[in-house]
Amino acid sequence: MLLRHLARPLLAVPFVYDGVSAVLHPAPHVEVAQAALDQMGTVVPAVREATRGRVTLVVRAHGAATAVAGLFLAFHKAPRTAALVLAALTAPLAAASQPVTGGPGPRGERATRFTKALGLTGAALLAAADTEGRPGVRWRVQHARDERHARHEAVDEAVSAAVAHEA
Repeated sequence: MLLRHLARPLLAVPFVYDGVSAVLHPAPHVEVAQAALDQMGTVVPAVREATRGRVTLVVRAHGAATAVAGLFLAFHKAPRTAALVLAALTAPLAAASQPVTGGPGPRGERATRFTKALGLTGAALLAAADTEGRPGVRWRVQHARDERHARHEAVDEAVSAAVAHEA
């Protein structure tokens, strides 16, 4: 369908842009990640030990993974898997940007980042659920089970009929 061939690349654009931005210019992303880690550090002491260098490395790796998954979605290569990966990669960004407990930047900016991350996560989940009009794996498994069960019943009936005919 033409709509899918237009919608997937359009959905992929913000993921690829943010991913490449995180790889090439990680400082703003590191600031948000560090603030989220500082908040988590009050609950999980091991998080406090994260150095800025490690956080930068994780931000860049996350950005690269986001960009690659976005490209996969844009070029229709394993689009459902790519969309699911994008949803999983975007959910932590929403958590890190949530405006309730505070963080870097004004609350309005945090709210904007938060709602954008939530919207992109939802859109990626919708794209992951799109079976392109073909049955999903769950339906195929159930259909195969039903067919197998029907074949076994047919064999059982044939055997019963043959036994009854001989008797």
